[in-house]
Amino acid sequence: MFTIKDFITFAYECEYDNAYDLSKQRSFSNPKIYTARGNLKKRWYVYFSFRNPDNGKLKRLTPFYGTANQYNTKEERLEVLTVYRKTLLKLLNLGYNPFEDNSALHSKLTQTRKTESEQNLPSEKSGEATQVEEPKMRIDQAFQFGLKQKERVVSKRTLKDYENKTNSFLNWLKSNHPDAPTVDKLNKSIFQNFLNDILANSSPRNRNNYRTDLSSVLQVLVDNEIVQLNYLRGIIKLNSKPERHKTYSSETETKIFDYLKDNDPILLLFIKFYSYTFMRPIEVCRIKVKNINVKDRTVQFKAKNSKLKTKILPQILLDDLPDLSKLKPNTLLFTPEGIGGDWEASENSRRDHFTKRFKKVVKDHFRLGIDYGLYSFRHTFVTKLYKELSKKYSPNEAKSRLMQITGHSTMSALEKYLRDIDAELPKDFSDMLKRNDGQD
Repeated sequence: MFTIKDFITFAYECEYDNAYDLSKQRSFSNPKIYTARGNLKKRWYVYFSFRNPDNGKLKRLTPFYGTANQYNTKEERLEVLTVYRKTLLKLLNLGYNPFEDNSALHSKLTQTRKTESEQNLPSEKSGEATQVEEPKMRIDQAFQFGLKQKERVVSKRTLKDYENKTNSFLNWLKSNHPDAPTVDKLNKSIFQNFLNDILANSSPRNRNNYRTDLSSVLQVLVDNEIVQLNYLRGIIKLNSKPERHKTYSSETETKIFDYLKDNDPILLLFIKFYSYTFMRPIEVCRIKVKNINVKDRTVQFKAKNSKLKTKILPQILLDDLPDLSKLKPNTLLFTPEGIGGDWEASENSRRDHFTKRFKKVVKDHFRLGIDYGLYSFRHTFVTKLYKELSKKYSPNEAKSRLMQITGHSTMSALEKYLRDIDAELPKDFSDMLKRNDGQD
């Protein structure tokens, strides 16, 4: 009697892909993949249940591991198990029954493989190979398959980045290469031209991001033998200068705040909130009304590297906030129309809204360069604080007090940040440069 392991291994090695009849009444559950919540130290496997002929109840059977646990990355394990799951489902639909002798099914599969091999042998009469031309997968279908495989191995934010870049590529392909709808038409030149267009309309850094994300999805197609090569790996990464958000001068800061007070008070309060609390814009976008404790002057929020953090709300910010007691606790603090309300949008979309709003309302109006943005306000107020603290305390004590406010985890991280934004400048050293005319 052949075991389920014999069947799956046989079908997997043969890359069995025959059609199966979905109209049959099934006596089994759909096979599922167990990933141990991403823990690579534990075994991953495919499992399913089959109806026991003795009592008619579904019985959980021995899971199938195969070679999956020999791989050391989440992505590789999931790709192998996905093939196992698909193969197992086909076998079950073909009639595999773990409670019966499946010799007849095994013979059928063996004969099918033999017949297919004979059909692909060279013809004795013509000397030419007789091959069955398999239909080629459409490019959009292939990339959707790649994105589907990524769902379980990357974060929601990363998956969204993959989806956005994939859609951009597919739309570009439709406009520029309508005669190349299937995966066999893909080549290095197509990807190179697409990246050239991205570079022409944005920056080297953005172009490199497209190259990296698309390459990650394309590699899934290579691993699943949908395409032959990852053409993007053969395209070089461009040198790109990191973005630098410059500090605003006191004069520019005052002009911006005065202008926003009359033209966009919501955007002004948004800027003040993350500037005075030294939070990130996306962290401010997560805050709900209930996260603010006016009595204790605190705000709780989900930070980048921790589940929940608490920060002090300075009085200068509390004075600008409206009466929150009249608002619904579960509503977002910041929305496009005002304070406290519902906003059906992802965190990234909310942050992007305020970024674009700042560009339209402030950057375009004041004709600010690419080096100035929302983050520039954070640098501006850190610099202000450090200069004021340095008037009263020694450099080390000033940094220690500043570290409590900004939330940097280590002193070295804070010192690097201060150097990057040029906040730590020396005092005037003119006296040391003067010539002593009395000496030669």
